[in-house]
Formats: sequence, C-alpha cells, structure tokens
Amino acid sequence: MSIQAINVRNQFRGKIKEIIEGPVVSEVDVETPAGIVTSVITTRSIRDLGLVIGTEVVALVKATEVSIAKL
Repeated sequence: MSIQAINVRNQFRGKIKEIIEGPVVSEVDVETPAGIVTSVITTRSIRDLGLVIGTEVVALVKATEVSIAKL
C-alpha cells in the first residue's frame, strides 16, 4: 500500500507497536523496516480510524525542517 501523490521516500509502511493515549492527543509508535516512527495525533482520530496495536498503517512524513547535531 502506498499513496501515489506523495513521494515514496516519505512513506513508511509498518504496524502499530504502541499507543499512549491522552485526553486530547496521543502518541502512536509505528514499527517499520527503518525503525520506529512516532506520530502525535488526536485521540479522536485514533478512535475514528479504529487504530489498535497490530494495525497495518502507512506513516506519511511531511517535514519542512530537519535538524542535525554532531555526536
């Protein structure tokens, strides 16, 4: 599964590994071949989409800035 209108480099297919629900927003950890991608979305969206641990999803990344620090 991929979204054709979005650059393939910005898509990470995986399964939900963990959901940390809050009253308004929640964290969703998606396990992908590249590693864990974490998204912060509304708790309402989690319910509306029926997201649970193990659900297959595509994490879509839109970044206007990436910072790099020397280790």
